Amino acid sequence: MSSETLIKSRRLGFLIWQSITSILIFLLLKLFIVSPFSPTPSTTTKTHSILSGLFTFSIFQISHLGFSLSLSTASSPQLSHPASPFQLAADGLFSPWTVEFRRRARLSLSLVALVVASAVSGFVGAVSVCWVNGSFCFSGVEWIWRVGFRGFVCGLLYGLFFVYKQRWVLEFPIIQRPAYFSFKMGLPSAITRALKLSSAGYLSSAVLLVFLADEFMGQLTMGKFITGQIIFYIGTFAVFLCWEISNHLHQVLHTKRFIFAPPKGSAAAERNPSEPLLAALEQSTQNSLLQHLAYLDLCMVCENNVDTWRRAAFFEETGETYKKVIAVCLRPLEQLATKLGEVMEPGNVDKASQLSNQLRSPTDSPVDSKYCEPLNSFQLCAWCARIAAFLTAHSHKEDRFGVAQLSGSNAAVISTLVSCLLAVEAFMGKKTNLQPPHLLAGPAGIKWAPLNTGRRDVGVVKKRGGPAHSKAYAMADVLRTSIYCIISAFHDEMMSSAKAGLLEKDWLTSAKPQPLFGTHELLLQKLRLFLDYQAS
Repeated sequence: MSSETLIKSRRLGFLIWQSITSILIFLLLKLFIVSPFSPTPSTTTKTHSILSGLFTFSIFQISHLGFSLSLSTASSPQLSHPASPFQLAADGLFSPWTVEFRRRARLSLSLVALVVASAVSGFVGAVSVCWVNGSFCFSGVEWIWRVGFRGFVCGLLYGLFFVYKQRWVLEFPIIQRPAYFSFKMGLPSAITRALKLSSAGYLSSAVLLVFLADEFMGQLTMGKFITGQIIFYIGTFAVFLCWEISNHLHQVLHTKRFIFAPPKGSAAAERNPSEPLLAALEQSTQNSLLQHLAYLDLCMVCENNVDTWRRAAFFEETGETYKKVIAVCLRPLEQLATKLGEVMEPGNVDKASQLSNQLRSPTDSPVDSKYCEPLNSFQLCAWCARIAAFLTAHSHKEDRFGVAQLSGSNAAVISTLVSCLLAVEAFMGKKTNLQPPHLLAGPAGIKWAPLNTGRRDVGVVKKRGGPAHSKAYAMADVLRTSIYCIISAFHDEMMSSAKAGLLEKDWLTSAKPQPLFGTHELLLQKLRLFLDYQAS
């Protein structure tokens, strides 16, 4: 399968499987739970009952398909903040339509469409499942209004909750399993969540009974009223269960690993097995699902010993493939370090924002959304750090031609990882002084103090437990682990370079006048801390 048709086939497969699950849920609840409440139809009304059953089944499937289509359209592998209606109006009228504006506008419209689709699906789904020929309760438009309106409110609340909790963002599992086992393992939690949400939706919509016409309530006996409430709860549970299972199925199918390589033993595999992977990495849209799947495949190739023939192809004699792989992995990390440095620049914090921050309570962090934007690509940057580290570590034994060292990729990897770690630690508030060389002879000379990087402290992310701090903490942990992975593989060589005074020349790139973050001296000091296993 080509990478161009990968996303389309997965979306089509998701729509097919969600239709199957929704059909099973509808038939099971309708035939075995709701239908017993319906009176036995006479011979003359059997045809009418069959036709009404087919009609309700059809509109239920169509409404749920609309919800699934809106979910598939709004989903994204990376968190991105949509634009508010005021921002869309202001930027659309008074500013040129940039690529960023179109992206945020598209995201905002897709999320609005998702909320509307969930509300419509709740209306239609509640009426379809709860319909029992209208015998026990009201009939016609009156009955559809009462049940459908409550279902509409449940769907609207679910859509708003879905968007607020950012459940439209795809979360890639730490351990990749076959799709069947991943779906089976998440099924109990989906059912439990559907029970909780349906109960909350039922209670919230029950408040609306007070505002509905009271004269209709007098037509019901207590038995019919209780029966109607039971059937409505079953109907809302069926709708919520379809939504939850569809969301879980969407996550499983779209985050499943795809192997960007020709079959082993084929002519393409013998010629250039890395070509499909590099094409997906270099030509795919930035932050797209296809790009994330390509980085996931590359990370598993570099970390595991399953596809060693694919990893061996990276170390081909010319070194071009290895340099391309390292370049596409370091690019997101370089962007992360650069953006973190930009948001921490004193000039980027104007007086108005400083005054507004002083007037807010300590528990409110209005700048978190701004400062979190560089860390929204955490999953991609974590993969890139692990890819660069494991590929560099494997080059110690698998690089027969020495392309990693001769091309300068090892120094570029170390410099980028250390610079990115310094930027993340400064973002978190953990900073260290640049010590004189004679104090770095051993662990006794290490002293933690405020960092001197040429940037003033602007009070960035001091609140522990906030969204920015948790992402920065996780990113720092990935970067330290990646650097220690390289240190463990090249410890003897790096210690020899340090004793000869060539550590900076051999393992830190000096092609740029200034590193991505910090200074050359600071990078060298940090690297020495890693060599002494003192960096934490």
